[in-house]
Amino acid sequence: MRCLDSSRTGLATVLVLAALLLAVAACERGPSVAIIAADGSTRATLKIEIADTDEKREFGLMYRDALTDDAGMLFVFPAPAHRMFWMKNTKIPLDMLFADASGRVIGIVANAEPYSKTPSGVPGDSLYVLEVNGGACRRLGINAGDRLEFIGFSPSALE
Repeated sequence: MRCLDSSRTGLATVLVLAALLLAVAACERGPSVAIIAADGSTRATLKIEIADTDEKREFGLMYRDALTDDAGMLFVFPAPAHRMFWMKNTKIPLDMLFADASGRVIGIVANAEPYSKTPSGVPGDSLYVLEVNGGACRRLGINAGDRLEFIGFSPSALE
């Protein structure tokens, strides 16, 4: 009986340690956003930077030479409103996913032109805008109606 009890204790310890290691690894990855299709399948999961202040939202991804395929920037606003973005000082083409307060993608601006000062947006009010590499939405099959799922954080704008 003693051997059986110690092996159960050992197994329980190993399982607890494994769970803790997974939790730590998830935290080290930082915040991410999963893009969920209408059928519930995951189209992509991206590591993100969060632009949740006026300063961060204004600077965005300007002056970046590249953005990895598994990364993006999530703009979080204080309240839903009609949003327009421009690409002034942005070196790389971007896809912009505009999402409402529930995280539902209401529209996409695909392959926004680098350095353009022409504002781009979609009809409707957005609380979130997710910027990813240009062409990513086409490549991953991301569409209006998909949903953003926030992992490792609860989005809220700071003022």
